[in-house]
Amino acid sequence: MSSIPVFSTSFFPPIQYFSYFYSAKKVLIEAFENYQKKSYRNRCMICGANGIITLSVPVEKTNSTKQLIKDVRVAYHENWNENHWKTIISAYKSSPYFLYYEDDIRPIFTKKWNFLLDLNIAAIETVGNCLEVKTEIQLTEKYYPIDYYENDFRELIHPKKDINEDKNFVPFEYRQVFGTKHGFMPNLSILDLLFNKGPETELVLQACINR
Repeated sequence: MSSIPVFSTSFFPPIQYFSYFYSAKKVLIEAFENYQKKSYRNRCMICGANGIITLSVPVEKTNSTKQLIKDVRVAYHENWNENHWKTIISAYKSSPYFLYYEDDIRPIFTKKWNFLLDLNIAAIETVGNCLEVKTEIQLTEKYYPIDYYENDFRELIHPKKDINEDKNFVPFEYRQVFGTKHGFMPNLSILDLLFNKGPETELVLQACINR
């Protein structure tokens, strides 16, 4: 059994994901599982003036019902990347740290990516660079079932799962742009935390883990 934490790939993952991710010196990202629709693998959630907004990365369709995550290609039949960035600007332009990190995050949405896995890893590494976190990332070399890993987060972190099912994760409340209007929105994309708390992001992530 491997003690290295393993995660599914994720597009600007939620706070729950990063709370575990950055508490480790080294992590694995699953490259050989089958792609799953309607998961964090190609989407993230932010909060705008009208509430929760889901930003989804479209992927190329194939004739096969199963496709390894490492082979999933990003689709550009529409300008989703430009639309995503405009939505992010609208949601966070008034946040305390948007201008501070804007130039770091924008290139993720201006470059055209071939593979979803590459896009997601670049997004994760970009956030890590912003926070000066040096977690080492490695890809898995084959698929292992759930019981192979001592710390397996591949299925635990999912938009359809109630975060209360994770007894080790307790959302830590922080000030959000539209908090007065909507109340605190827990477990949004790391972008929400980064733009609102800046250098204190890592402290919030640490506070979320119930040790």
